[in-house]
Amino acid sequence: MPRIATPLLTRPLGEALLAARDAGHATWQGSLDLDRRRETIALAADHWTWRGTDYPYPGKLKDRTLYWWDGDAFAPVSRYAGKLIKLVPTAWGVPTFEIDGIKMLPTAKESPLMDARRKVALVQPTGKTVLDTCGGLGYFAACCLDAGVAAIQSFEKNADVLWLRRLNPWSPDPDENGGRLRLTHADVSRAITTLPDAAFDAALHDPPRFGIAGELYALAFYQQLARVLRRGGRLFHYTGSPNKLTSGRDVPREVARRLQAAGFKAELALDGVLATKR
Repeated sequence: MPRIATPLLTRPLGEALLAARDAGHATWQGSLDLDRRRETIALAADHWTWRGTDYPYPGKLKDRTLYWWDGDAFAPVSRYAGKLIKLVPTAWGVPTFEIDGIKMLPTAKESPLMDARRKVALVQPTGKTVLDTCGGLGYFAACCLDAGVAAIQSFEKNADVLWLRRLNPWSPDPDENGGRLRLTHADVSRAITTLPDAAFDAALHDPPRFGIAGELYALAFYQQLARVLRRGGRLFHYTGSPNKLTSGRDVPREVARRLQAAGFKAELALDGVLATKR
């Protein structure tokens, strides 16, 4: 899954490049890879140069949108195949993504990567073999790699989300981590049945909302999670905190009860459930 090398622009960045040129500056300093690295960009009257390649100045850019160079022009980092999937900039540099306007990762109080780090710490991944059921942009995997995980098997069902990962500098690349990260394009609700018994020391489960992927909240799936985890293995299950007054349901407690029925000890933790294989 090779990474796509491209500058990533937002409206403020596009305006900053134009302002620097119009002010007569020969260079501009900033980040065009979502704050991974600060670089010096050479400016000319009709183009600018990033990492040895010339690009035209962008036209009008929209707020809350990332743009990449598609070979012909700067285009939004989004795809539509029944649902609009879009990489979205944040104040933290690390982006989130949306599906039909619904934000998939929390960003109100901290970076989605920092949020992932707190959740990953609950399963203590250092030296372990970890199952990552719904890979998304790969922030759980990135935190596991940083923590010294021995190996992590990650699944992602949506091909468009995998495409977003190729453009996101904060998503871990399986080709750059010494083989510790294995990323598979597959529906984990089916793929998990092919995994060996007791193959993992820990698991991270960050499914879409219940209304979108109810099968990933089912007792049958939790039984499969219990089967592939070793005794004492930890599982963090993100549930979010849906409002009981509007939904009429207490999803985190429902999940905890179902996990207990599947063979786990379970307790509420952060914005989800922490469970241990009995």
